[in-house]
Amino acid sequence: MRRDPIELEIFKNIYHSIAEEMGAALRRTAFSPNIKERRDYSCAIFDSGGNVIAMGDHMPVHLGSMPMSVRAAIESFELGPGDVAMLNDPFRGGTHLPDITLVAPVYIGSKQRGQDALATAGEDAGAVGRRLRRRNSGARPDFYVASRAHHADVGGTYPGSMGLCREIYQEGLRIPPVRIMRAGRMERDLLALLLNNVRTPDEREGDLGAQIAACHTGAERLHEICQRYGLERATKAAGALQDYSEQVMRAFLMPVPKGTYRAEDFMDSDGISEKPVKIAVAVKFAGSAERGRGTRGHAVMVDFTGTDLQVEGSVNAVEAITYSACFYVFRCLLMEDAPATAGLMGPIRVIAPSGTVVNAHSPAAVAGGNVETSQRIVDVLLRALAQALPERIPAAASGTMNNLTIGGIDPRTGEPFAYYETIAGGMGARPTKAGVSGVHTHMTNSLNTPAEALEYSYPLRVWQYSLRRGSGGAGKHRGGDGIVREIEVLTDAEVTLLADRRTRGPWGLSGGADGLPGNTSAIRRDGSVEQLPGKTNVRLRKGERIRIESPGGGGWGEV
Repeated sequence: MRRDPIELEIFKNIYHSIAEEMGAALRRTAFSPNIKERRDYSCAIFDSGGNVIAMGDHMPVHLGSMPMSVRAAIESFELGPGDVAMLNDPFRGGTHLPDITLVAPVYIGSKQRGQDALATAGEDAGAVGRRLRRRNSGARPDFYVASRAHHADVGGTYPGSMGLCREIYQEGLRIPPVRIMRAGRMERDLLALLLNNVRTPDEREGDLGAQIAACHTGAERLHEICQRYGLERATKAAGALQDYSEQVMRAFLMPVPKGTYRAEDFMDSDGISEKPVKIAVAVKFAGSAERGRGTRGHAVMVDFTGTDLQVEGSVNAVEAITYSACFYVFRCLLMEDAPATAGLMGPIRVIAPSGTVVNAHSPAAVAGGNVETSQRIVDVLLRALAQALPERIPAAASGTMNNLTIGGIDPRTGEPFAYYETIAGGMGARPTKAGVSGVHTHMTNSLNTPAEALEYSYPLRVWQYSLRRGSGGAGKHRGGDGIVREIEVLTDAEVTLLADRRTRGPWGLSGGADGLPGNTSAIRRDGSVEQLPGKTNVRLRKGERIRIESPGGGGWGEV
């Protein structure tokens, strides 16, 4: 059947705008600077089968993996009107424990104002649930909406829940799919259990409320478009968008030279031993493949066989992360502004061998897999694809999110605090121009925390925040420079860092030089400077400072 291109474009933008508005609602109502300032969150819309039909322009590492969380929630129990599922379990569709996902069903035909997110005020929640479920017995949600946000602390050994651990039980509270809301009412017992196991309960409750508000916003907008265009027309357009995305991806992949392109890259270490951790990939382009959503013809196979087995430290990535990195890379390759739907991955098969660092099993520690290993997976994919598409692939970016967490007791309030941020680096140079300096790249799409917001919210002081001049790799096009970020603690504090690219810099391409590796140090009260590894936990006394110099991007082309 021929698609109406105008209608397709209209619905593409409608669904995308809803996901964006969900993100805006989450950002405006959040409590923590990590969400409202750094925008460490993502929102998306799914059809009745749990297939993504629109994503906001948020965090790539969240968005590509979120469908697995939605699927885990759907498969765990029936979600009725007013229900909201919550989960963060990395081994059931999550990424790492600080990323908490909320999933809400949207019933169009049985809409009663407010019932998709809030029960009627004053009415018994059990009665509301029984009434709504009788009305919708056997019914399937017409859509799902989901919001994911990185919470600055979810318990565990270290403030910020991002420290060096050997098993997931040390990393924080692990939440399987559960109902945080039932028939529009908050499950207070469950919420109390969660808040009693984190260091900053008020902030966590506020951020969860913001995620619920985001889901409510998405549900309301879906009701509005279905009221305007009709449910049948809206769902038909959602299916057409997925078909179109797959068609665009297949059209892009067809002309790529047939063959198998291999590459490998390394993490510095797992933080426990000093042994590098290898990630290997073979990207096989088959040439022509069958068209149309629902066919099993794969134009590309991405095979991570040869990657190291899962490790003792916390750089293990679950399968959802590896899938997300593949989704991101292939989406970036498209010239057209294709809808970011489930259809994009239709022509692509991902093989992540079980028990490896790209498909780890419980009880592996995974905090760094989401933020560090995901970046290296992108690097190795781009390195392989540079052999097939040399005119399209940039040199390696900084390759690390430089995850910094600082926690202790705030002397202003006498209460615990937990601060988390990622620190930007240099973008790799491109075949036609230089890399951008001081920017978050690839699997992170977050911002910095402004010095004013950081100092207002926490007992911290920013001493230096500048570009790391000369850290980008030389070449015909120079890599972007990294960042220097130096922070003083105004109270005794526990500081953890999960970072990489400290022993080898981001690689250059086509004769370009590598970018400079990163560097981390602590400045003690007596003025001495203590060099620190990229993955570390250190105690700082009041007045001492942590200094992070992030890597520059690789250069492209010979000078």
